[in-house]
Amino acid sequence: MPSGPFRLTRACAVAALAAATGCGPRGDLQAERRGAAVRSDQQAAGATSPAAGRMAAPAARPRIVALGDSLTAGLGLSMNQAYPALLQQRLTADGLDYEIVNAGVSGDTSAGGLARFDWALDGDVRVLIVALGGNDGLRGLPTEQLKRNLSQIIQRAQARRITVILAGMEAPPNHGWEYVVDFHQVYPDLAQKYHVALVPFLLQGVAGHDELNQRDGMHPTSEGARIVADNVWAALKPIVEKLPRRMIRGERPPGS
Repeated sequence: MPSGPFRLTRACAVAALAAATGCGPRGDLQAERRGAAVRSDQQAAGATSPAAGRMAAPAARPRIVALGDSLTAGLGLSMNQAYPALLQQRLTADGLDYEIVNAGVSGDTSAGGLARFDWALDGDVRVLIVALGGNDGLRGLPTEQLKRNLSQIIQRAQARRITVILAGMEAPPNHGWEYVVDFHQVYPDLAQKYHVALVPFLLQGVAGHDELNQRDGMHPTSEGARIVADNVWAALKPIVEKLPRRMIRGERPPGS
């Protein structure tokens, strides 16, 4: 049993199943086709993608990278409706001079995120949002594997003096209640071990609400994405506001 209070209800687990299914390979493929037209809008205002960042001139601003799956990529939405782009708008409105990079890849597992760590964290990255695990839970992959992959991502980021925000996910109930509990506990355990900020559940307030999800019942609508952005912003805002102003302007402190 997990240490500390554990309040994941069966209803919440069922909601998580709906959300996680959308991160699976079959669900992603179907939604990918439905969302292809709107995602061609990725040159619109909002977060950049890693590929776009490599083709453009090096950014002068320090970066915040959102490393995730289809929920981060904004499957079925235009690029400027995905939660990383919404975070970009909030940073700009608050005068915080950062560039958000949307490093979400549909269907990605924690292992996939680890494999592309160096590619995704290109440039002057100051904050890393790790939003992975939905596909691990959908496929019933071992929680020890999830924990090991996320640990390596966090360790490698911290070795580069990058501040990490860990966004939790929940496992579907069809793998058994013990698996659901073990999966849930991975995130608070890692947050405590590595002293990183935790978003308890990325889809809090969205999963299980039909009106906040697309027709597939799996991926957030634009309104749902705003709530996801709220969840992440609650952890991100105090972090960037505490950074020295010179770091916000893109300068490393002496000795870094």
